[in-house]
Amino acid sequence: MGFKCGIVGLPNVGKSTLFNALTQTAAAQAENYPFCTIDPNVGEVAVPDPRLDTIGKIAKSPRIVPTRLTFVDIAGLVRGASKGEGLGNRFLAYIREVDAIAYVLRCFEDPDVTHVEGRIDPIADAETLETELMLADLDSLERRREALEKRARGGDREAKSQLHLVDRALELLRDGKPARLAFIAKEDKAAFRALNLLTSKRALYVCNVDEASAATGNAYSRSVEDMVARQAREAAAASGAQPRPPAVVVISAKIEAELAQLDRQERRDYLSTLGLAEPGLDRLIRAGYELLDLITFFTAGPKEAHAWTLVRGATAVEAAAVIHTDFARGFIRALTIAYDDYVAHGGEQGARDAGKARDEGKDYVVKDGDVLLFKFAV
Repeated sequence: MGFKCGIVGLPNVGKSTLFNALTQTAAAQAENYPFCTIDPNVGEVAVPDPRLDTIGKIAKSPRIVPTRLTFVDIAGLVRGASKGEGLGNRFLAYIREVDAIAYVLRCFEDPDVTHVEGRIDPIADAETLETELMLADLDSLERRREALEKRARGGDREAKSQLHLVDRALELLRDGKPARLAFIAKEDKAAFRALNLLTSKRALYVCNVDEASAATGNAYSRSVEDMVARQAREAAAASGAQPRPPAVVVISAKIEAELAQLDRQERRDYLSTLGLAEPGLDRLIRAGYELLDLITFFTAGPKEAHAWTLVRGATAVEAAAVIHTDFARGFIRALTIAYDDYVAHGGEQGARDAGKARDEGKDYVVKDGDVLLFKFAV
């Protein structure tokens, strides 16, 4: 598993250009007029991880299989989308299917590219996007609340629990704040996720800057960073908790589009001339992984070296299920080697000889970078 990230933004902010670059496809149109994206485009990209290449070389694996990340390009939202303006609720429904939302904000000036509201203001754009999603959540919860309240009055315990969570979210939404700022007890998190609120999803702000600002950002992108920091302070002061703030990633969609056309060495050379250590895609993936608390584990052998994505805190048997349900159903144990030990001792046999390979049971919590070999019986 990877994670599914929906790319949203106002029209003409570079959203589809970024999607095309990230997926290295031309599936999405990138024209200079609103609503050029008619249906959500879905693209998968390999998650770059140099550890996988190293493991593959040590294991002499002829095939390298990275884990994958899914991007969904969703048509541009406009003010009033929650009430059906533009392409309206059709696209709000697509957002419900993703794990995280990347809000693409225009942080560049270009007289040849029109802005749907006639000005360059990423903070106002972010507020427009968030407001439309909050209004959609508000409408959804208010419609559900009446039925829940009736069931709760009748003694339905599940309804009482759900009503409590609904009211927590409604309190924030009515105050103009996204549902993700709600402090939810660990035992209630699954039920809160089941409400499937647009604004409860983890958020990324992608600042699409001009090429000259790709390495350092600009005044527009810094204003977004300031906004996120301010919101985090306000949320902490209001709840006493420390909710995870949205990540901010600075990317030049134009540069990413150019990188998509180059081979590996040409990319390195181009990035070097721009003062960039890595493509924007790598930064976006890393921010997404951190945001969703994901880790990577590996399997390696004579046929292939494979990277797999897992939610942090998941157990060995849950990791086995990611590969195949039979692995989980017949789980016996998992030979476990930390990545650093695997590399330091030249692979599985060397780690065994050095006492760095250990058998772990179903309840072992997998660590980022673990190299696992599952023993199972069908």
